[in-house]
Amino acid sequence: MGAWLRHRLPRHVDVAGLLAQGRFVDEDGRPLHDDDPYAPARHVWFHRDLRDEPVVPGAIHVVHRDERLVVVDKPPFLSTIPRGRHVVQSVVVRLRAELDLPELSPLHRLDRVTSGLLLLTTERRWRGAYQTGFERRAVDKTYRALAPLRADLPLPTVVRDHIRKDRGTQRAEVVPGAPVNAETRVELEREVDGHGVYRLSPRTGRTHQLRVHLAGLGIPIVGDPLYPVVREVAVDDFREPLQLLAAEVAFTDPVDGRRREFRSVRSLPLPPEQVVGPPR
Repeated sequence: MGAWLRHRLPRHVDVAGLLAQGRFVDEDGRPLHDDDPYAPARHVWFHRDLRDEPVVPGAIHVVHRDERLVVVDKPPFLSTIPRGRHVVQSVVVRLRAELDLPELSPLHRLDRVTSGLLLLTTERRWRGAYQTGFERRAVDKTYRALAPLRADLPLPTVVRDHIRKDRGTQRAEVVPGAPVNAETRVELEREVDGHGVYRLSPRTGRTHQLRVHLAGLGIPIVGDPLYPVVREVAVDDFREPLQLLAAEVAFTDPVDGRRREFRSVRSLPLPPEQVVGPPR
């Protein structure tokens, strides 16, 4: 079991220390040991030590709430789900407590640095019906991004390529010649202060897809710490938000057949006062 846990968990998790303290337990609450034989199809629980997480600035706006759905507009720098160094400061953990919805669960994810609309189900029993819509690409999503202008770039344009992101790597990459698995329509909506506000309509939802596609067009999104080059930014430095907004979501409700349309309360460019704070 010790070897399996080391293989499955990130390197920053002190597997040996947690095993020695008896903090890995099985379904019956029995502590696991390093040399216990591996047993497939079992559940293992553990509680790791959490760092003191700085509060992410900016409000989580509840755009809509009913018996089945909660739609929120999240600020940049707030994770969708608890993972890695961001546990308490995640949409799911904060809203489960604030809304008293212990089964609240996201139907999709936004990058931690991306702002905008996020859909969640209030209870597990509703998740399957709505999740199917995302899997079948029956949900229309519109993003907006602030990026440089290129006079020589013909717009609108559709970017189609193959994006791959390996586990444990920061950046996704385009694989030339591989079958297309990522598609985004890019349109210029307006100009503001020497930059363009672009309307992005993705048909697929690959990790970092919009960021990769705009960087590939030579118009990387303002504030992007990864594309086109990696910039060293502290994880709790909230001073420069990524100017990417999940702006609109529309779909036919699989439960009652109604047309659902939601819009972000935010707009680009994100004003500094929404996100700026001293590095923690």
